[in-house]
Amino acid sequence: MRAIFGVVALLVALAIVGLLASRQLKATSQAIGTALPPVAGESAAVLTGTVREQSQQLQQKVQADVVKALEAGAAARKDDADK
Repeated sequence: MRAIFGVVALLVALAIVGLLASRQLKATSQAIGTALPPVAGESAAVLTGTVREQSQQLQQKVQADVVKALEAGAAARKDDADK
């Protein structure tokens, strides 16, 4: 009888922890969208989707910005070399 109560108590505790973890994850995923600072210029678009999709969008944006900066630097060097 004690074993049954022990198992039931363990399942209740597990359900409570699962419920609290679920609520915390939902609150965190909602807070991430509002915690990101607004970005000026063309990148002012709001990130949408899940956290994973937002992360991938941000990585793609950073990669595009780096490529753009490298191309601008190469163009500036080429202009300086031509002079």
